[in-house]
Amino acid sequence: MAELLTDPALAGVSIVEFSGNSLRFLDALPPAGPDTGFIWIFLDRAQWPAALPWLQRAASQLGGSPLLDLHCQDLAFAEHPSRYDYTSVYDLIVFRRLPYAAEMAPQAQPVPDSVPLEWGQIHSLAVGFAIFDRLLISVHPPHCRSAHQFVQRFLSEVQQGVEVSTARNRLPVSPTDLVLRMINQMVDSYLDLRKGMSERLERWQQQLLQPGPGFAHWHALMAARNQLHAVEDLCEEQHDAMQEWLDSLAEQPLALMDARLGDPQAQRDQLVARARDVIEHIQRVIQHVRRLENSAETVVQIHFSVQGNRTNDIMRVLTTLTAIFLPLNLIAGIFGMNFHSMPLLHLTAGFWIAIGTMLVIALLLSLWFWRKHYLHSED
Repeated sequence: MAELLTDPALAGVSIVEFSGNSLRFLDALPPAGPDTGFIWIFLDRAQWPAALPWLQRAASQLGGSPLLDLHCQDLAFAEHPSRYDYTSVYDLIVFRRLPYAAEMAPQAQPVPDSVPLEWGQIHSLAVGFAIFDRLLISVHPPHCRSAHQFVQRFLSEVQQGVEVSTARNRLPVSPTDLVLRMINQMVDSYLDLRKGMSERLERWQQQLLQPGPGFAHWHALMAARNQLHAVEDLCEEQHDAMQEWLDSLAEQPLALMDARLGDPQAQRDQLVARARDVIEHIQRVIQHVRRLENSAETVVQIHFSVQGNRTNDIMRVLTTLTAIFLPLNLIAGIFGMNFHSMPLLHLTAGFWIAIGTMLVIALLLSLWFWRKHYLHSED
């Protein structure tokens, strides 16, 4: 096990030891876990196949059991949906998170050029956790820095192989505690997209209400609607997985809690509270996504409503003009009949009398329609 830094198969594998109020990076797998704490092994999914035999030995040595083949496949599958599973020795969590900008370019599905960056970021990546009593194995997407960034939250300065005890926040006391904190951070990243999405939808609504050329962002809007539907489905999968895990934590016998970490009942209550907090955050994300979906639908409805109002304005004007010219056409039709004896037909001023009458009728009708606001736009 001590060949961690020299074995190419283990390149990219990191080991962190949490012990009491300190943590440190290790160069090799210890023969046993710390008296009060646990070992965290994390790696990129690209290193998973080559490092799997070593990880199985580590799971047997520190966790008491190797990983099941089915669970190994789940951890290796990059597109696996969020789920929870368990054995008598360890729990398995697969959770999908948003990628960072460096991870997104080679993997995100193409979107139209007019789609804002916020929509393109809605592409999730699977993170897998195998949670033992004193061992945590986590598998992250390629080029993932979330694990290192999470460690940085607790340390002002981290040097590999040097123990550091100046953590800004209380360190996690168990693998379950650490996983819940990481998942909570992943869920909060979905909330960070809310502001950009809301502002974009508001701008689209304002553009649709303005008269002028047609709306030019239909491809972006349709892509946004599809992405929001995908996020809602994703969050529902996350919620189901976390709910199953919460039920498992709530039913966990107190005898299985590590007595060295304090009161078993208090430990379980704390983990259950953290799990409920994560579920509450997921529910908030679902609520925000549904509000954004409603906003996207509102944009579409506004478009059709505006188009309908403009059509009604045009039809009202055309109908008014038709009503004005109807009596004029009637007069012209009467005088166009081929009769020899008709009033005004043989008078020298008959033509001007007819024209004057038609103008008066047209003027009176126009004035009446104007007072009824039939010729006014409702914009």
